[in-house]
Amino acid sequence: MYIDQKKVKLFSLSSNLQLAQEISEASGIPLSQCEVKRFADGEVSIDITETVRGHDVYVIQSTSNPVNEHLMEVLIMIDALKRASAKSVNIVMPYYGYSRQDRKARSRQPISAKLVADLLQATGASRVLAMDLHAAQIQGFFDIPIDNFPGLPIIGRYFKNKEFSKEIVVVSPDHGGTTRARQLAEYLTCPIAIIDKRRPRPNVSEVMNVIGEVEDKIAIIVDDMIDTGGSIVNAASALKERGAMEVYAACTHAIFTYPANERIEQSIIKECVVTNTICLSKDKLTPKITQLSVGPLLGQGILNIIKDESISDLFTL
Repeated sequence: MYIDQKKVKLFSLSSNLQLAQEISEASGIPLSQCEVKRFADGEVSIDITETVRGHDVYVIQSTSNPVNEHLMEVLIMIDALKRASAKSVNIVMPYYGYSRQDRKARSRQPISAKLVADLLQATGASRVLAMDLHAAQIQGFFDIPIDNFPGLPIIGRYFKNKEFSKEIVVVSPDHGGTTRARQLAEYLTCPIAIIDKRRPRPNVSEVMNVIGEVEDKIAIIVDDMIDTGGSIVNAASALKERGAMEVYAACTHAIFTYPANERIEQSIIKECVVTNTICLSKDKLTPKITQLSVGPLLGQGILNIIKDESISDLFTL
């Protein structure tokens, strides 16, 4: 289809078809057809069944579990589109896999987030659209345009509409998330608190202290992602022990590897609010999980990029 005299096509790979459909509806751009197939040995094969010559193409693919499968799909798709003479290849990657490996925390460790950026660029991506990158400096790993959409406006509006009767405090689960917590706190007009924790090894955390007043307040823990759920559940328990009346949790990326759902359901967390950057199976949409859609935000963002309009106004809380 044409938008502002530009030929545009929208494709979805296999990671999150439901979100792709929501982005399509929000942008008014129909999903074009492509087939993702596997050879017997697991090799990925992609067939694009319609012309893309001279088109600005947008490809939707979160690099969520299985991360390497989804990453290879998008790399092969970029190669196919470039060889088919697409004018530009824009990757809509709501969840950017390997984003937690953004620096060398110890000797002889890789910086895998930079490697992924290099792979996307070397294959021929023209632009990347992501949401809530684990570390903002990942944007500097790219020599092509990258737009980092925040999930906070969506989460903030949800909690604003709840109209809590008690005083609220927004809690950062660690020192690194203080800026995110402060942004949400300013929108909700409330103070913040910080969980002082240490992480002896990956996916394991220990709460050392709570900085700030949480007694007799409704606490909202906000983070960019929840993986196994250990950190968020430990933080919720620490807040409850220090007198918080109720504890809510919120994040953009619901990775939810085992046993995240069981931990959340058995914890004192009243509600866990997440977005659909990662497709959650029905068994992971447990009673305490509330999922919000980022489809309208990304759909409008794509339209603004096509029309050469600013996208920063979409991020206003």
